Amino acid sequence: MSKLKTLFLLTGAALLALVIWRSDFQGALNLAGNMGAGFALILALYFAAFLVDALAWQLTAPTAPVNAIWLYRFYQVRLVGEAFNTITPAASVGGEPIKAILLKRCYGIDYREGIASLILSKTLIVFGLVAFLAIGFAMMIGSRQLAAYSASALTGLIVFSGAVVLFFVIQRYRLASVIGAKLAARPAFKAIKSMLDGIEDVDDRLVHFYTNERARFVVALILSFLNWVLGVAEIYFTMQFIGHPISFWDAWIIEAVAQMVRSALFFIPGAIGAQEGAMVLIGTAITGSPTLGLATALIRRLREVIWIAWGLLVFYILKPAEAEEALRSRSGAD
Repeated sequence: MSKLKTLFLLTGAALLALVIWRSDFQGALNLAGNMGAGFALILALYFAAFLVDALAWQLTAPTAPVNAIWLYRFYQVRLVGEAFNTITPAASVGGEPIKAILLKRCYGIDYREGIASLILSKTLIVFGLVAFLAIGFAMMIGSRQLAAYSASALTGLIVFSGAVVLFFVIQRYRLASVIGAKLAARPAFKAIKSMLDGIEDVDDRLVHFYTNERARFVVALILSFLNWVLGVAEIYFTMQFIGHPISFWDAWIIEAVAQMVRSALFFIPGAIGAQEGAMVLIGTAITGSPTLGLATALIRRLREVIWIAWGLLVFYILKPAEAEEALRSRSGAD
């Protein structure tokens, strides 16, 4: 682990310690304990959200049949990749290479197709997030109790949206390939021509999806947005179960702020401290109690730990035999 990554991890740990120190941690634990059997519903909601995201990703891989078997496979690979995204200090992308490798070795999906599908999946996720945040921050602007946060929220949304649009333009207009072609023409870059050719191939796949697979694109985009809405349901029912119900729209605002902070502080592994701080801050503004915000954050963190453990378990039980079976099924489907 580099010194910079260690610094990011320590920064997150310091934020978490500060949040706990300035809050009623024991009170938050007591509230979280009120969840009881309701925690099963929280797990079910996240399972549904994860499944929706896996299906959206599956739609970006043209050679993968759209059926339950392949949905299960994409779910497994995403489970593993997201576990590593969370635990590795690599700006929430440490698990992406693992996803591409598992798609290739276990299920026979070409590396270039796998990489293109991962880029498309990330793009769809952030498109859905922008729409989700826009709705959440529109509600913040219309709320008197949250007026103090409106300017910061709007600024963050504009900056984030601009970055997303730039990311899409780079893909849609093949800017990476254009730059790569100019580099390939220079003698100094002849040694990496194969890599530049690979970038061009991935760009071609991205443009093909955006222009020729519009039905898949629209469905995947809707699913990506639905994933964020299911996160709102998680907050809503968490508050219900711990005995302090809030409106669905207040839950939307809490989730929007939490996701904006996670996106802004993407370099902190697992958003440690950042997520807790955001939920305490916005939870206090909406409910008047920082303890409620911390309790909600603790419940979400427990759910994340369970999913990480599940993902790591799947990673260690995937076997070469599954790869052979997947290759045979792909041959049959073709």
